[in-house]
Amino acid sequence: MEEIKEKVDSLKEELKSIRAMLNIEDKRETVGRLQLKMAEPGFWQDVKESSKVVEQLKNLKRDVDDWDILHNKLKELEELFLLADPSLSKEITKELSVIEENIQQLRLKVLFSEKFDDANAIVEINAGAGGTEACDWTQMLFRMYFRWAENRSCKVKILNEVRGDEAGIKNITFFVEGERAYGLLKSERGVHRLVRISPFDSNKRRHTSFASVDVIPEIKENVDVDVVAEDLKIETFRASGRGGQHVNVTDSAVRITHIPSGLVVSCQNERSQYQNKQIALTILKAKLYERKQEEKKKELERISGKKRKIEWGSQIRSYVLAPYLLVKDHRTNVEIGDARGVLDGKIDKFIYAYLRFLKNPEVT
Repeated sequence: MEEIKEKVDSLKEELKSIRAMLNIEDKRETVGRLQLKMAEPGFWQDVKESSKVVEQLKNLKRDVDDWDILHNKLKELEELFLLADPSLSKEITKELSVIEENIQQLRLKVLFSEKFDDANAIVEINAGAGGTEACDWTQMLFRMYFRWAENRSCKVKILNEVRGDEAGIKNITFFVEGERAYGLLKSERGVHRLVRISPFDSNKRRHTSFASVDVIPEIKENVDVDVVAEDLKIETFRASGRGGQHVNVTDSAVRITHIPSGLVVSCQNERSQYQNKQIALTILKAKLYERKQEEKKKELERISGKKRKIEWGSQIRSYVLAPYLLVKDHRTNVEIGDARGVLDGKIDKFIYAYLRFLKNPEVT
């Protein structure tokens, strides 16, 4: 019975956390206000406006009702548990498992509610200052994400890669295809810092390296992004990365510069110039869309006077391999001592903590 009590208490805390992230009380008030509005004379005369209100009410009520149902079920089980009848323990345990599964589904709904969260992801890693050290760190990060994707049965395809002069990778762009790839990996956007004893330093001194990670969604649908041919500078060149003999002997690689924004994208790992061009255009459109959305957010924050607690370009996480082992996320303060495991792809704890933070900074 003690185990049941612990499970009930744990699920209560979980529901409390979800209530905050969903803003249930605010939504409950809005539902009441919209229902009163629908009862006003003449409400249904404006079909377009009334349809908007009905759709808004439906979405708000769904969140409120989903949470209320789980809250009431858990409350009933708690009252049943307080009867302290051991013969009911098996039944209560079974019901708690069902509630736990439903809570998990609700949490996923909360965490992955943005427009492109179900999309595939395009990830770009760039080495910071530091030469070979930074290039090696970039390669380590790529391996970390590759292993993470592999563990989730996601497919990884390298689109563009520039090798370091001595070792490692200067920059790499790759495609991650899988369930909620962008919704999960968007939490990795930012600067990653590595502290270690350098394998390239004969004096075995400690070095700090930086690499930036950018993540954008694969956008398959038509979005409000205008790409005019006259704004594009398209260049072809001989591929230097992976891809086999063919790509290294023909000018199949493509680099596209969007002149108004200065954005540059490249693709070299497909066999034909046409395929590389199409992929590069897809990446460019996604980057332009992300930039446009970011500008809108900044403008709204400027108007409202709201200060963002997180800046995508700031240092988000430190990986310390010497003099001790520790990985710390500076946004959520989540720490993991198993640094080797993290670099082997075990980053879900950081990802989910940050997604919860995005929904409610006070609940991590």
